[in-house]
Amino acid sequence: MKRYFKFDELGTNYKREILGGLTTFLSMAYILAVNPSMLSLASVENVPDSMRMDQGAVFVATALAALVGCLFMGIIAKYPIALAPGMGLNAFFAFTVVLTMGIPWQTGLTGVLFSGLIFALLTMSGLREVIINAIPFELKMAVSAGIGLFITFVGLQGAGIVKKEESTLVTLGSIHNPEVLLAVFGIIITIILMAKKLPGAIFIGMVLTAVAGLITGLIAMPDSVVGKMPSVAPTFGAAFEAFGDLSTIFNVQFLIVVLTFLFIDFFDTAGTLVAVANQAGLMKDNKLPRAGKALFADSLATIVGAIFGTSTTTSYIESSAGVAVGARTGFASVVTGMCFLAALLFSPLMGVVTSAVTAPALVIVGVLMVSNLGKIDWQKFEIAVPAFLTMIMMPLTYSIATGIACGFIFYPITMIVAKRHKEIHPIMYGLFFVFIAYFVFVHA
Repeated sequence: MKRYFKFDELGTNYKREILGGLTTFLSMAYILAVNPSMLSLASVENVPDSMRMDQGAVFVATALAALVGCLFMGIIAKYPIALAPGMGLNAFFAFTVVLTMGIPWQTGLTGVLFSGLIFALLTMSGLREVIINAIPFELKMAVSAGIGLFITFVGLQGAGIVKKEESTLVTLGSIHNPEVLLAVFGIIITIILMAKKLPGAIFIGMVLTAVAGLITGLIAMPDSVVGKMPSVAPTFGAAFEAFGDLSTIFNVQFLIVVLTFLFIDFFDTAGTLVAVANQAGLMKDNKLPRAGKALFADSLATIVGAIFGTSTTTSYIESSAGVAVGARTGFASVVTGMCFLAALLFSPLMGVVTSAVTAPALVIVGVLMVSNLGKIDWQKFEIAVPAFLTMIMMPLTYSIATGIACGFIFYPITMIVAKRHKEIHPIMYGLFFVFIAYFVFVHA
């Protein structure tokens, strides 16, 4: 085992790898609660049951997708990088694909499956680098920041901190509402923990918020802590149902869904791999060894996750917490995967995870993602316009896809006017027409 993971070569040992794997798990364990809540549209009222995914099944699918992803990444690519259904991707799935576009969640899972298959083919063919280089750096950063704003808005809205208002569309919720106060408490305590750089701060913040809710009676006490694993049957294999009616997948709307899943996962994964590998000192000559295997592990995890019944699985930047305490090999990812497997025994605790409990996690993840705004050159107007529209239109239209479409349409326009057309990759022109079609056919 030590020889396979090259413990001696990388200067590590079992203690460091196990501690690193546990730390990474604690840092990202919040996804076990947030993902089922997000995909089931638990924070949204007056939604038909047919549009909601079964929370128990999604909980199991989330844990199993994370298990498979971590094992693939650890054993095949040998990196201390954990995977799980991604934040932002689950928001796009629930609030844009299902709630806004009206696409059945079963067909949405088909889109996730297709994106995973395409990701795998792109990785094997080498086209991945071409596409990555075609998308301007500033737009990549704007997409990440926009998703951060959107996730934060979803969290604040679900907790009642922000609510609907007829005259102004949105306004501040009632601070006299006990559940709103519970969410505010959770956000404050999580911010304090994050400021202190405590490993697993988001997860611990959620736990403390839930405990406060139980003590005050705002959250019902669960019947047990350990219980029978929920059935994954309600979502397992649902991704294949769309093949019974091919008209649901051979249209522009479905193409936009697949491209968005692919785009976000594509760059989120690449960025995370480089960032974590660089932190761990695993980069060689500014290149990532075994990058193909790492990306292939990500695509396989997405495919498996779609089959089980969850949104796109991706690499987690929280893996950096495990690296910070000594993790250097894929053995740490294997440990993280085993933790996700063990978590299946604690499904009764999902009942205490209300919108007030998940709000702190969504807000903090939003803060971390919006930090990418500092990497955009705002002094260049031709860059600032598409970047700003990409970012701002996501929360304002309640659609990640619409934000991406706006930015990618205006980018070629502003660059051509600024006489920088030679810097535009041909792929960007292709995406320009794809997103024009998106507005013409999807929002007709």
